[in-house]
Formats: sequence, C-alpha cells, structure tokens
Amino acid sequence: MDITQIDIEGYEKVCRAVDPESGLHALIAVHDTTLGPALGGMRMWPYGSEDEALKDVLRLSRGMTFKSAVADTGLGGGKSVIIGDPVAHKSEALFEAMGSFVESLGGLYITAEDVNTTVPDLEIVQRRTNYVTGLSRGSGSSGNPSPYTADGCVIGFRACLQQTQGSESFDGLTFAFQGAGAVGGPMAQAVADEGGQVLVADINPGRAQKVAEETGGTVVPIEEILFVECDVLSPCAMGAAFDDETIPELNTKVIAGCANNQLAEPRHADMLRDRGIVYAPDYVINAGGIINVSVELLPGGYDEDEARRRIGRIYDNLQEVFSIADEDGVSTREAAFRLAKRRLAQGRSEDSRSLNQLPTGDQVD
Repeated sequence: MDITQIDIEGYEKVCRAVDPESGLHALIAVHDTTLGPALGGMRMWPYGSEDEALKDVLRLSRGMTFKSAVADTGLGGGKSVIIGDPVAHKSEALFEAMGSFVESLGGLYITAEDVNTTVPDLEIVQRRTNYVTGLSRGSGSSGNPSPYTADGCVIGFRACLQQTQGSESFDGLTFAFQGAGAVGGPMAQAVADEGGQVLVADINPGRAQKVAEETGGTVVPIEEILFVECDVLSPCAMGAAFDDETIPELNTKVIAGCANNQLAEPRHADMLRDRGIVYAPDYVINAGGIINVSVELLPGGYDEDEARRRIGRIYDNLQEVFSIADEDGVSTREAAFRLAKRRLAQGRSEDSRSLNQLPTGDQVD
C-alpha cells in the first residue's frame, strides 16, 4: 500500500492511500484535534475524480470539528472516504486495507459508519485497527446511532419551541417531516406520542404511508411538504432544501431536522432570520449519533445512561446558539459557528495552561 501525505492549509493531516492489490483508493482528512482525536465516519462513494473526493473529505472533516466542538464530545474533526462503487467494489480485502490505512495514523483519526458503509464493513476494518467505533452492542460498542440521532433531534424540537412560543409542549402543534427513514420515522412517532400532528413525505411512498398509519398522520406529496402550513418543518432527507426559491414560500415558524447541509448556501441562514423563522443548525441538533459514539471512548467503555445524559445537552447548546444569535444580531448558523470557535479557543487555552504548569525541563512530545 502506498500512503502519501497531501499538504492542505488549515488541516492537521490529509493522506491518500492507494493499494492496487485490494483496489483501495481512499483519503483521510484530520481537520483539528484541539479537543481530542478526530472522529468521523467512513464514506464510500463513486466519486468522479480524486479531486472531487478530496473536496468532499475536506468539507466533511471540517464540519465534524465544529459538530464535535458544539456537542462537547471531547473529540476533534476528521473524515475518510473510499473512492468506489459500493455495489461493485466492496470486498473484505478492500476494508482490511482501509483498516491498515486508519491504523497508520496511530489514533489521530477514529472511524465510524457513514454513507454506504455498514457495521459488517467496519467489523472487517477492525481486523487491522482498533480505532473503530459504532460496532454492534454484542461487541461492547454502542450499536446503531440512528435512534440516538432521533432522540437528540426531538430534544432539539423542545428547545426551538421554547424559543418561539415559550413552551416545550408538542400538543396540538403540526410537524411536517421531509423524510421518514431510520431517523425521521422515530422522530415523527415521538411527536405523535406527545400529541403533535404529523405530516409526512418521503421519496418512498410506502415508507411515508407506514409512518402516517403508525402516527395517525397524513401523507403529503414530496413536492409539497416544504410549503405546508406547520409549526415545525423537519428536513430529514437530502441536503440543500432551503434556497432562493424555497425560502420565500415557507409557511413555518421553525426549521429543525436531522438532514445534513440543509442550506444551499450560508447566506440562506440570513434569509431565514429575515423571515422570522427559527433555524436549528443541522450539526447542532443532529449530533445525538456522534455523541453516543463518543461515549465509547470514555474510560470504562460505553455507558448508555451517560450517552443519554450528554445527548440531553443538545437542548442547552441550541439555547446558547439562540442567545448568541439574539445578542450579536446574526443568523443561528453564524451563532453556531461562533460557539464552536469559542469552544475550540477554550480548548487551546487549556492546553496552553497545562503546558505552562509543567516543571522546568520537562519535554512535551
């Protein structure tokens, strides 16, 4: 296997691995480890070129830095991508080689499940490295992160409603879900269990119908769900749903969902603010999964009670974001970024203080 470093300004370490024997062509990006080792998922995608894959892994790893900082996981930001068709190119040899690639960073990067990779894939990766999280409960790991992401988003709903109406109650309110998958579906059920009215759309009509039946909700055509009248609009599908065309037509008080990269461009957060719509930044509200996985790395191993306690902090983090936005007169997206930078700066300051406390003559590697 040929592993080479790619120098990228602003990133601690970016590496390429090419292994002709297994067919592996992969990239790992470590953006920032101020708060701890970089944790981020392993994605497999048929990128059109290495440049395209590099752009994606850099964007994703940077996002993980801010997500982990706001979530206070004690971890940094990183990501890995495997270039290839997940249907045609998956093999045990490929994932074993990927394990060796992860191991080569010596713990600077810890991997997890992501798009087109599964727990069985990660179990193969683990044959070559222990820097893997999110495996099965039977192995002592934390299991499927989806329920914890859903729980965190529901906690986020409460923070948003407290901000907009002074009450956390779902009773009598209408929630519109764009997407009814492994996270959106449980979110809809939690809302219905507490008296909320559910509207749901999905590219898979059968999946939307199933969630509607289970929640006593109503199926809405996928092309209409963003524009229905509702108290909370919850994007739980693909990103970039909110842009110049959709934002003027929205009929909601709150946008809060589990989808990543919900805004087509950063400036769209300002458009939402101008319309008086409270937007819960995606990487703040959907952090339940990464928080759950991070608990695996605590001394003593995974503890579900501790994971749930930490996921509960999503409420406080969103309240802090809303407070910064109000005090500074900025969008909630910008406020979340300022909160992340603040926590990173605090981490650097604490590192500096600990170094200054070392006895004279001590060496720091």
